[in-house]
Order: sequence, then C-alpha cells, then structure tokens
Amino acid sequence: MSEGKLLEVRELTKEFPLGGLLSRRKLVAVDHITFSMPEEPRVLTLAGESGSGKTTTARLILGFIKPTSGKIFYKGKDIWRMSKSEWKQYRREVQAVFQDPYGAFNPLFKVDRILTIPIRKFNLAPPEEAEELVVKALEVVGLRPDEVLGKYPHQLSGGQRQRLMLARAFLMKPRLIVADEPVSMIDASLRAGILNVMLDLKRKMGISFLYITHDLSTANYVSDDIVIMYRGSIMEMGPVDRVIEEPLHPYVKLLISSIPIPDPDHRWRERIVLPKVELSSQALQTTGCKFYDRCPFRMNKCAEERPELVKINDNRYVACFLHSGGGTGI
Repeated sequence: MSEGKLLEVRELTKEFPLGGLLSRRKLVAVDHITFSMPEEPRVLTLAGESGSGKTTTARLILGFIKPTSGKIFYKGKDIWRMSKSEWKQYRREVQAVFQDPYGAFNPLFKVDRILTIPIRKFNLAPPEEAEELVVKALEVVGLRPDEVLGKYPHQLSGGQRQRLMLARAFLMKPRLIVADEPVSMIDASLRAGILNVMLDLKRKMGISFLYITHDLSTANYVSDDIVIMYRGSIMEMGPVDRVIEEPLHPYVKLLISSIPIPDPDHRWRERIVLPKVELSSQALQTTGCKFYDRCPFRMNKCAEERPELVKINDNRYVACFLHSGGGTGI
C-alpha cells in the first residue's frame, strides 16, 4: 500500500470533544484525508484558511497527538506500530520547524547548547566532532558561525532564529521536515531567504518538506505539489502550478481570487462573501458538502451528499460534483 512512498496518510481523522465531559458533540478537525509523498525530494504544501485542519494534520504526522482513526505510514511502516528503535529513528528523520521563532528555543541556552543537545541525544557525532557539525549546519542555512555562536536567542533577529531552527533540523540528517508557517512571523523582506534555504536543502541535500501555510503566493514559489484543505477535508490537490493557475474547486477559486495584487488600478472583480454560519456550528455538519453555504454553484445534491475526492487527470484531484463525472476515487 505504501511502497515507494516516503510518507502516506490514509483516511486520517482527528476529533476533539466540545463542551463538558458528558457532551457527545465533537469538532472534526481532520476528516478522513488521504495524501502521500514520494521517496524523491519534494515540497508538498498543505494550504487553507485558519481552522482548515492543516496544523492538526502536521501535529498528527509529527506524532504529537494520536489520530481518532486512520493511519500514517513512513517508508511503508505504520508510525503507531513502530518499535522503540524505529520510533527513535522516525523522530530523527522527521523534523519540525515551527511558526514562532521567538518561542522555539530555551531563552537561557546559548546557540551552542541549543545545537549540541540533539547531537548528544541522538549520538550524531562524538564530542570532538560536534563543533564541526554545528558549524556546517549553520553555514548550510546561511548563518555565519562567528556571528551567532555564543549568543542567546533574544540576541538574534527573527530571520536568524528561523534559520537556526532549520539548522537544528538539518543536524538530524532528516528525510522530511514539517515546516508549519515558517515565514509568517518574520519580515516580508526576509521570507524569500528562508524559502530559498528550504529549496537548497531539497535540491542539494535531498530533504523533503511538508510546508504548512495559508499564503498561496509562497506556496506557489516553493512547492512542487499542493493540497488545499477546508474545514478538515481536502478540496483539491495536485501539481502546484496547475492548481494555482487553473483551480477546479469553487473554494480554491475563491482563495486565489482573494489574493491581493499590488496595483492600485487593479480591483477585485467579484465581491467576497463570508459565511453567515459560525465555523463552530458548521464543524458539526455530518452530511453534504462542507462548502455548500458559500458555494455559488451549489446544487440540491450538494446539501445531501458529500462529494468524494476523485482523480480528474494528470494527478489532479478534486472533491466537487461539478467535476466528479468520470473521475476515479483516490
């Protein structure tokens, strides 16, 4: 089932209880999603609005929380059936880069200690070689060792701290880095530099990335493939250039049309209408398309039946009855 794939999630679901202990109400944060990443280095983006389930998906893949149902495979092995040694190897090969570079490090530790702790914990090198390993990791992500070693995190800029997180992840010699909004909290002038480091790590070091973002502009710049999520479900996925340039799902069209263009003479042609129903109540919906209330093309069928994610062509997948004719299930 997972042969030839670095990572595969299948029918992954995560529910959180709402209300008190006796309440049966549940929030479905991730709803039976399926996607995979190949063995060769790729950047796959999970994109969507806040509350779409992309960060919860990342936390599930990193093993921070357990799924309600579904499976996560790494190199064909169910991560929740791994032995202790296999799990340690997984934690080394699948690293995380978080959104907040200001809260990612212990403020009492200098950069030197921040980087040597994982070396010791995972026995990555003997003590006499640790310094050389640290210097190489810093240089790979574009940091000058003489400028950052010996300093505390608060003495570094936001961009330097974000690169430091990438350096710490690189030290582990990972196969996959899960990057959750890694550029959202740093200046726009520095974002391209961080994204270029990610691309260099993919091209030169063979590291794949699962990139979590709400920003389709950066997704288009850095990604090979993209998965668009809405309220815990996948609406559309495929090669990033095809999805961005020729979106099929009405929700994806809405997302792309809402991207502002830096031209005062360019005006939005359509009015963006926000949903009248609160997200918390929408999340309890059990039938029909989740985008029904916002969709300009909705049909009676959409309110009664939830469309499956089907393959259209050229690895394009969409969950919409407008495009489901002749498609095949994932």
